[in-house]
Amino acid sequence: MQKKNNSSFRALNTYTKLMRAAESVTVRVNRFMSAADLTISQFGVLEALYHKGPLCQRDLAAKILKSTGNITMVIDNLEKRHLVRRERDTEDRRYLTVHLTDGGEKLIAQVFTAVEAAIVKEMSELTEKEQEQLGVLCKKLGLKEGASSKGRENLSK
Repeated sequence: MQKKNNSSFRALNTYTKLMRAAESVTVRVNRFMSAADLTISQFGVLEALYHKGPLCQRDLAAKILKSTGNITMVIDNLEKRHLVRRERDTEDRRYLTVHLTDGGEKLIAQVFTAVEAAIVKEMSELTEKEQEQLGVLCKKLGLKEGASSKGRENLSK
């Protein structure tokens, strides 16, 4: 086995820690989504609509970093649960806007409050300064040249 140089070891070690920390925090936060029978993608769609208002499917896909094909399935499932509704544009019938229903708004308001509290609790392991530093470092990695334009656009918001 070839011995790794310090640069490779440090990069791989840092990456492993980053991924494990993200996965660990995600699992703990997702309990609140799962309790409401929501996937991460479904939560992301509901949360985007809750905070941004009605959006077209393409914008929703970009917002939660999913393909337009995948977002269609996510919205289909939310629509079956009467949490969202699609409306066709009267001028361009190809254009669909997704809206929260009253039930969807009520659910996301409850779930978002629990998820927000869980995230705040998770981040409280870090000082305010450490949280800011982590945010800056994650943004720097996410905006690195070569990232998809869709990913860069959403990381900068």
